[in-house]
Amino acid sequence: MDIHILGAHNCESQKSRLISLLIDEVLAIDAGSLTSNLSFEAQQKLKAVLLTHQHYDHVRDIPALGMNFYLEKATINVYATQPVYDALSTHLLNGELYPKFLERPENKPTIRFTIIEPGKSEQIAGYSILALPVNHSIPTVGYQVTSPDGKAVFYTGDSGPGLTDCWKHISPQLLIAEVTASDRFKEPAGNGGHLTPTLLKQELITFRELKGYLPRVITVHMSPGLETEIAAEIATVAAELNSPITLAYEGMRLHL
Repeated sequence: MDIHILGAHNCESQKSRLISLLIDEVLAIDAGSLTSNLSFEAQQKLKAVLLTHQHYDHVRDIPALGMNFYLEKATINVYATQPVYDALSTHLLNGELYPKFLERPENKPTIRFTIIEPGKSEQIAGYSILALPVNHSIPTVGYQVTSPDGKAVFYTGDSGPGLTDCWKHISPQLLIAEVTASDRFKEPAGNGGHLTPTLLKQELITFRELKGYLPRVITVHMSPGLETEIAAEIATVAAELNSPITLAYEGMRLHL
């Protein structure tokens, strides 16, 4: 399994991109920077897109992706929960802000949307996909993606403290976890459904107690202005846990 970090942050600039992951060039998770990072040819290789929730930095490129597939007379499969569909159909792909690619063309919609059921494993694009609820300001799921050869990655999506129920159902070799802010914002971050280095540490301690090991950890969704602080604090957490934790960056490639 090859994982390409297209976007690693929660804000965009010349040097940072909104969150988006690409697995084996065919499966995307979140769409903050899909079209802005992939050529037209690379976009057409996509078989499916998984969305964790409907916040703009996670769905922004869905309309542009829809346009590109529409012009190619192709279809892209998008998977998410009902609230994500409701938000896209009401606000983004509503026929006013952007065409209704969830319905257009009438006989073969460009975006074929499938509602997923958290806690139920699904076979999507050749992978076993398990969506699990996480703690965020709106309903959000994280995804465990397992390849045919048994390699597994879990991506938390946006999540605050309280991942114990998720940990009970997963056993990944790689954990991609959000760490939005540094520890001086621990209280507001946690209350808003986000993690800081210390909050992540607490979740990882629980993971190790439940599972008996710690996977490799990559952090994403960092606030660029706080990244230096986050990096220093993550280094301390990694040393305390005696386990590798690395901040993601745009273009980062991982292999399982």
